[in-house]
Amino acid sequence: MKNRGEGSMAERRSLVEGIKPAVVIDRKAEEQFVFSNKAKTDQPATPPIAPSPSTEARDARGQGSVTRAPFTTRLRADFAEALKRASLERQLNKQFPNTLQDILEEALEPWLRSNGYIT
Repeated sequence: MKNRGEGSMAERRSLVEGIKPAVVIDRKAEEQFVFSNKAKTDQPATPPIAPSPSTEARDARGQGSVTRAPFTTRLRADFAEALKRASLERQLNKQFPNTLQDILEEALEPWLRSNGYIT
């Protein structure tokens, strides 16, 4: 039977020795690894996004900027499928409204108005 500390067990170090910074052999290779996915500061990470046609059309109707609130619901499967198909076809044909959000807003607005929930 082997005593504790004997045999193939690695040499134990104190906690203070374990937290000492490691010696960096190649600082340039380390920086390249750490910062390789960072965009250059003189170029934006993504190109600026132009306003969508739905935003421009909404502004043209006189509603100005619209604040959005997250809202989740479930639809009948056939409605969801038809809505997605309508959205994709309208996007391909460059028709407005063409996003799921805009189509739903346009469909809900008359109902909410006629029932007195919005003015």
